[in-house]
Amino acid sequence: MPTTLVTGATGYVGGRLMRRLLDAGHTVHAVARHPEHIRLSHERLKPFKGDVLDYDSLLPAMEGVHTAYYLIHSMGSERDYEEMDRVGATNFARAARKSNLKHLIYLGALANEEDSQGLSAHMRSRMEVGRLLRDSTIPTTEFRASIVIGSGSLSFELIRSLVERLPIMVTPRWVSIMAQPIAMEDLLAYLLAAVDQPVETHRIYEVGGHDRISYGGIMKEYARQRKLRRWMIPVPVLTPRLSSLWLGLVTPIYARVGRKLISGIQNSSIVKDHQAERDFDIHPRGLEEMISLALRNEDQDFAETRWSDALSSLGNPKHWGGMNFGRRIIDSRRVTVNKTPAEAFLPIQRIGGEQGWYYANVLWRIRGWIDLLLGGAGMRRGRRHQNEICLGDIVDWWRVEAIEPGRRLRLKAEMKLPGRAWLEFECTPVLDQGTEIRQTAIFDPAGVWGRAYWYLLYPIHQLVFAGMLRKIAAQP
Repeated sequence: MPTTLVTGATGYVGGRLMRRLLDAGHTVHAVARHPEHIRLSHERLKPFKGDVLDYDSLLPAMEGVHTAYYLIHSMGSERDYEEMDRVGATNFARAARKSNLKHLIYLGALANEEDSQGLSAHMRSRMEVGRLLRDSTIPTTEFRASIVIGSGSLSFELIRSLVERLPIMVTPRWVSIMAQPIAMEDLLAYLLAAVDQPVETHRIYEVGGHDRISYGGIMKEYARQRKLRRWMIPVPVLTPRLSSLWLGLVTPIYARVGRKLISGIQNSSIVKDHQAERDFDIHPRGLEEMISLALRNEDQDFAETRWSDALSSLGNPKHWGGMNFGRRIIDSRRVTVNKTPAEAFLPIQRIGGEQGWYYANVLWRIRGWIDLLLGGAGMRRGRRHQNEICLGDIVDWWRVEAIEPGRRLRLKAEMKLPGRAWLEFECTPVLDQGTEIRQTAIFDPAGVWGRAYWYLLYPIHQLVFAGMLRKIAAQP
């Protein structure tokens, strides 16, 4: 099977597409500025250090390649992203022509190209990149997509942040603009199918899901599935510039890119050319299903996440209130002990029941009484066995959701909470230092009241969890 190149290999779309290509039997050349950040490992995956702003760095990765995916845009840059997009696309097209590639596939944005005067800088840049790739004379397939709905996608994260944090939203005009969102899974299906399509000339496909709906409608559907009550008050005088600043205050983690994205929402993004439906045997989902799928996928990704991998690279960051991963809040701490992982894990597997929680047991009992008053189980359930623990076991108001004996334990809370909560312990050997014990508290708040609960109790959590970890580390 011909070799395929993927740019943006550490990005949201590129990382997921590579898995699909490898599963389909392709050999993949993965290009990234920091290839060491590519976590995927496969015998047919070859990482390359490359940057589209550096022409010479692209040539080694293109050797022997038949088809290349261009999945890059520079909105996240603080520099002039339009000029960077222009230079990157020009370099890539030039290198592809020199390397005798046969097919380019580009993911662009859905907009009416004829209305060039009414397009935002973001949209104009995406359109220009497509034209520059086609100017290479290499047959180019361009997919133009509206909002991508999937756990981790920028558009979905922005919508989620607004809905989760604001019970009452003063909504500017862009919230009423119509779009045709597409599920991440359906977009990947189009990108994967295109590599096998016979291509002799340039093709542009507009792709979208089953439903045409406003941005406000997407927010309401997300709120419905999350069981959140949200009120929207339209204020047409709030300009895109002002609303982008408002977004920066509400969702600061996405402020820079989000402002550019919101400032670009001036026109509807609706599929008008339905050629994709005729050329591909793909039937895109509707909005309800794609949001439900995104939430399910996020839960699955979360269940498989090793927080030690994600957090260790950050050191021990000091963020009051914890760090945000998707809609969840993560509070993690660690300590190193002069023990083997199995020895360090022993006090962890005995936690709860008659043993107690090693620190501030009075506070644990008070919280248990409060839970009983709220109709919960409280602390009265205890444990099945004080020294043995298995998947599904009860530990006071927790249940064992995951366990690797001598290494890892994750407990899921079954108490009355405005959200969902987990407590995880992981013991990892550290070269010449013994074992690192990492304790991670995870909370998935149910809207603004869930967040208020977390931040209100955060000082107590800090006291209790830090004390617990110290006592666990000190156990003989």
